[in-house]
Amino acid sequence: MKLFASPASPFARKVRVALSEKRIDVEIVPVDVSSPDHLAMAHNPLGKIPVLLLDDGTAVYDSAVIVEYLDTVTPVGRLIPEDPRPRMLVKRWEALADGLMDAAVAVVMEGRRPVNEQSPAALERQRGKMRRALAQMAADLGERAYCFGESFTLADAAVVCALAYLDLRFPDWGWREEHPVLSRLADRMERRKSFEDTAPLPV
Repeated sequence: MKLFASPASPFARKVRVALSEKRIDVEIVPVDVSSPDHLAMAHNPLGKIPVLLLDDGTAVYDSAVIVEYLDTVTPVGRLIPEDPRPRMLVKRWEALADGLMDAAVAVVMEGRRPVNEQSPAALERQRGKMRRALAQMAADLGERAYCFGESFTLADAAVVCALAYLDLRFPDWGWREEHPVLSRLADRMERRKSFEDTAPLPV
């Protein structure tokens, strides 16, 4: 299998964390998404990453679909519960984290446009989503060690990848001071091997 990914993408990192937790080896194919004809375009008509290319040529996208598929490949390190309600709750955490990442990426991309072409209203809408997502995460996490249950799940992978992306792109935001429970979760999880091995790189 091959994973088309960017070293800075929080969505790609979520998949890479899942691969590490499940001890699945794949070839990582670096992708420069700023290029109009980047490598993933041939496998995802939306041009988004990550894309997982299976050995039979099947392209799997997006990150939520990839992780859900990987969780069925081997029982090692199960990330998503099988029972319907726990499964829904873990996937809800993922949806919230993915929404935070979507909003953060949108702010980054808007910020790369010429200043006179940027939309302050659009930026504030996305920042509002980010603030509300963080507040909800902090409220739902409380003082628990994990986002869901008593062990590591996809919920933790998605949330910590999103938080790390904030550190990468918005180092002066101060979300850690606003939400210390999330900061403690991120610090603890980043010492986990799957996170150490997938630390994001600025591009």
